[in-house]
Amino acid sequence: MTDRTVLITGTSSGIGLAAAVGAARAGWKVVATMRDPRKADALLKAAAEAGVSDAVQVKRLDVTDAESVTACVAEVVAEHGRLDAVVNNAGAGHLGTVEQDDMSAVRRAMEVNYFGVVEVTRAALPHLRATRGRLVTVTSVGGVIGQPFNEAYCAAKFAVEGFMESLAPVAASVGVDVSVVEPGAVASEFVAALGVDIPALVAAAGPYAPALQAYIARTQQSFGNAQTPAEAAAAVIDALTAERPPFRIQTSAWARDFTATKLADRDGSAVQSLMTAWVEGEELGG
Repeated sequence: MTDRTVLITGTSSGIGLAAAVGAARAGWKVVATMRDPRKADALLKAAAEAGVSDAVQVKRLDVTDAESVTACVAEVVAEHGRLDAVVNNAGAGHLGTVEQDDMSAVRRAMEVNYFGVVEVTRAALPHLRATRGRLVTVTSVGGVIGQPFNEAYCAAKFAVEGFMESLAPVAASVGVDVSVVEPGAVASEFVAALGVDIPALVAAAGPYAPALQAYIARTQQSFGNAQTPAEAAAAVIDALTAERPPFRIQTSAWARDFTATKLADRDGSAVQSLMTAWVEGEELGG
C-alpha cells in the first residue's frame, strides 16, 4: 500500500495527529492538513519518533474556506498523481443551550463540523472515484445521541451522519467506500480547545445552572476514563485498511453500548431517560 495517498484534515492534535502517524506506519503516503501549519510541530515530532517522517507531508487546509479546500486537493493530486482516501477529522466543539447561545456560534459549529466535511468530500470525490478509494469521516457518539448543552455540536454531527449514510450507497455505486467513525470521550486537546470558562458559564446560565453543573460534573468524570487519541485513531486506520470496511465504526466498547441505546430505541424513551439522568446529577454508570 506504499503507493497510496490519504489526505487527513485536522491533524495538529488529537485523533487527527494520531491517525496521520498511524496511517503512515500502515504504509500510506499521508498528506496531513491543518488550518495553521505553524502548529505542525507536535505532528512532525510524533512522525519522527515513529520513524515515518518521510511519509508525512503537511499542507494548509481550512475546511471552512472553499478556495483552500479546492487548492489543497488539487495540489495533492498534482504532486502525488492520485488520491486514494480522505479522512474528514477537522472539527470544533461548542458548549451552550439555544436560549442563551449566540447564533453566530451556532452557525460556526455547523460550518466547521458539517459544511466543512461536505466541502472536502465534494472536492475529493472525483479523485476517489478514479482510484476506487475510501472516504472516512470522524463523527462522534454525539452524532447518534443528542447530548445536553451540545445542541449545536450534536446537530452538526447528526447532519454529518445523515449526509454520509445517504451518500454511502451512491458512492459505493461508483466504487468508493464510505465509513463513519464514532468516538466517545477522547483525552485530547479538542476538549481544552473549547476555551470555556466553566465558572463564568455556570454563573451566566440562570435557570439552566443546576442542569449545567450536573452535566459538567458528569462529563469531567467520563473524561477521566477517556480513550487516548491513538486508541480512537486505530478505528480510522481499520477503516482505511479493512478489505470491506463497515459503514459505522465505534472506537470502544463504551461507544458501542452507548450508541446501541439509540439504535434500538424505537420511541426515544431510552435516550431521553439516559440524558435526563445526566442533567439530574445521577452517578455515571457502565
